[in-house]
Amino acid sequence: MDQILKNRISIQVSLSGYSFKCLRDGVESRSGWMEPGSVFTTPELQDRYDEVEVSLFTPKCALVPEAFFDPATVRESLSGVVPLRASDRVDSVSVPEFGAVLLYSNSIDETLSKVISQTVLTLGGETAAVYPELYYILKELPLCQEYNKILASYRDGALHLAVAQGRSLQLANVYKAADFTTAEYYLFLALKTLQVNPEVSTISWRTPLESSEEMSLYRYFKAVEVL
Repeated sequence: MDQILKNRISIQVSLSGYSFKCLRDGVESRSGWMEPGSVFTTPELQDRYDEVEVSLFTPKCALVPEAFFDPATVRESLSGVVPLRASDRVDSVSVPEFGAVLLYSNSIDETLSKVISQTVLTLGGETAAVYPELYYILKELPLCQEYNKILASYRDGALHLAVAQGRSLQLANVYKAADFTTAEYYLFLALKTLQVNPEVSTISWRTPLESSEEMSLYRYFKAVEVL
């Protein structure tokens, strides 16, 4: 039996705007970065889908092994890794692909993610939960075909990065990087520390790349792809 293609949309939300990739009636389309004010006039966001994913570029997240996860100490554990304000809401989500739990806070003084999640609904009229961008990076990392799996996103002065070798997760982190050159510095530092050779590796991205950024990466990697 032929697999039925579902209509789905994946939306990435940052402090400065959003981008999306959607599949409708078997046809895939994607946007570049768009202004927040275009939410209510963009046709793709007015439709309903079988599946809706909304990610937020929050730097406030940390991954812990399932064996060490305690729901009662999420705030304490997360505050030991990233700065949290008393008003910040904290939460957690399971990442079974790597036997881990992602601790996070979406409190980064934005409202766009909530607006989008309440605008783009499923066929049943349900809203999508908003998870950190790092969560979806980890979910999609096993889909990278090569032994060295490198998946990243860059927006709002932060590099979101995960690296695995085979089925073994080696790194999942968010780096503060004021520009793409600085993001590349942290990327190559991480790969050097992990002894991963970029010349024989493909790097995959969930965010749109400028042509100059893509060309810069091609100087070091075997291949560059945007998922």
